[in-house]
Amino acid sequence: MTKDEPPVEMFKRATAACFRALAERADMDVSYSAEAPGVSGEKVRLPFPSRELPREEVAQVRGEADALALRLKHHDAKLHASRMPTGDTAPALYEALEQARVEALGANLMVGVRDNIAASLEDRYRREGLHRVTEKNDTVMPEVVRLLARTAFTGAPPPDAAKSVCDLWGTDLAEKIGINLEDLHEKLDDQRAYGDAVRQLIQDLDIDLGADPDADDSDASGDDDSSEENAESESEEEGGDQADASGEEGGESADGEGTEDESSDMMPDDEDGEMMPADGSEEPGDPGKRWRPEHDLSNVPKEAFYQSYTEAFDEVVPAETLCDPEELARLRQLLDQQLTQLQGIIGRLANRLQRRLLAKQTRSWDFDLEEGLLDTARLDRIVINPQHPLSFKQEKDMDFRDTVVTLLIDNSGSMRGRPITIAAMSADILARTLERCSVKVEILGFTTRAWKGGQSREKWISEGKIANPGRLNDLRHIVYKAADAPWRRVRKNLGLMLREGLLKENIDGEALLWAHDRLLGRPEQRRILMVISDGAPVDDSTLSVNPGNYLERHLRDAIEYIETRSPIELVAIGIGHDVTRYYRRAVTIVDVEQLGGTVMEKLAELFDEDDARSSRREQKQSVKSRTAF
Repeated sequence: MTKDEPPVEMFKRATAACFRALAERADMDVSYSAEAPGVSGEKVRLPFPSRELPREEVAQVRGEADALALRLKHHDAKLHASRMPTGDTAPALYEALEQARVEALGANLMVGVRDNIAASLEDRYRREGLHRVTEKNDTVMPEVVRLLARTAFTGAPPPDAAKSVCDLWGTDLAEKIGINLEDLHEKLDDQRAYGDAVRQLIQDLDIDLGADPDADDSDASGDDDSSEENAESESEEEGGDQADASGEEGGESADGEGTEDESSDMMPDDEDGEMMPADGSEEPGDPGKRWRPEHDLSNVPKEAFYQSYTEAFDEVVPAETLCDPEELARLRQLLDQQLTQLQGIIGRLANRLQRRLLAKQTRSWDFDLEEGLLDTARLDRIVINPQHPLSFKQEKDMDFRDTVVTLLIDNSGSMRGRPITIAAMSADILARTLERCSVKVEILGFTTRAWKGGQSREKWISEGKIANPGRLNDLRHIVYKAADAPWRRVRKNLGLMLREGLLKENIDGEALLWAHDRLLGRPEQRRILMVISDGAPVDDSTLSVNPGNYLERHLRDAIEYIETRSPIELVAIGIGHDVTRYYRRAVTIVDVEQLGGTVMEKLAELFDEDDARSSRREQKQSVKSRTAF
């Protein structure tokens, strides 16, 4: 430690040391960033503390560090995965109760750890808007059960931000799982026994567990035995040892870390079944499959193909209404800290774009005209010949000055971390750059209000689960910066993209049409729509009861309409995802660090194209005029 070392650096070093000690892992590499906290191999990522180090933030960062450290110390990932249930709600509930277990083991031994975790939970629930929940929702039920378990294990009350939602669920849940929580408390030190008790608790809540892992193990061993017999009958060259080895490998794969994600990836390709309408079943569709036009449901009119079950719960909201002013300021500070790291790279690109645009804004004139402003440089003509008619000039129209650019950013959960951080930085710098060039910029985001359906899905269930209901989630379209709003007044809004609980699922087709319609209402002559996304549209709630390509096809229809029948210019940038198969004018980047430069270059190309078109038009008009003369 040095005399001149900032307090924030001392705090970061101390927190890292405490993390290693609590986790009993001296080899862990601890770093700090604006991304979501987490562990990846030997690397740990913690929230980036601000320079001022307010008391509340110190406790929050320590709480995140303590929770991750206790998870490393007391959690067996392989055992956890082998007992993980399937379905919609059961996995989240199982995970929440396991986290409650490892945190309770540390909180019961150390009061400081208990207080730190409480501060971290308070901050997290307030950022996610849990204090605003006024109705029962299955999406928050796992967190409520986690808090009830935390109270039963440690005696700590729920955080203030979650008290209201706990009161909503408390009575009903206490009657169903009260005895189970006492049983769980006695088994905190035994993860296997605890996991079995959690599965019983989930059953008591009338939630489907899916397939029994023990049954799966026996089935898997039976399959292995049959495969051994077949292998022996088909090839006598294979020895008994090889057959036994293959049987052992098969048993390990059955008992390993296979989850529902792996099972979904192993689904067979059924070309006929892919396009068949669902009959109310809730088996998830496969959004990753490429749409094949030979099965395009051509007997269904395009305008009637896509529908939403209800739009009553959709919302278009300004970014500042989704977050408290204090939290918004903190998130903006995090974004500024990230900007300092890439300011040099993206700043140079922005300056290059600005120079190219300002060069075109240099006033240019048409001379030797019969009317307009008097050209003082040609006054000698009037002196020599007062009847000379060509002594006037007019300023040329600069079409690109009358331009608006809309940046539509995918706010899905897969963008969490580095992609959304880079997207926010690029949007911030782009807005400042184009504003200096008299080009208006609009920044929009799209996501959903809930995971796996919100109130729309609840309404569908209550009304009898009709077949093929259409879109079953509540849209959330966010206005980070309106086109007419100066950057300096809305700069804090862009930090909202870094909010952990904001990013959920993405329904691209409707978001694209929403941004397109906003642009159509603008008075500017030239309107550019730029989309930044990292994948195909995904909404589990919708795809579980509709054809597997339902959202993807609607996206294609929306793109086709804009590209072929709309005056709006559409360009897309894909992050690690091939968007060229959707958009006519698109580029795909592999490294998210390329995003800022790609955005600047694509815009520069658009303006260069416009300049070239204008030059060609002028040349044609000039040729026509000379010919006519």
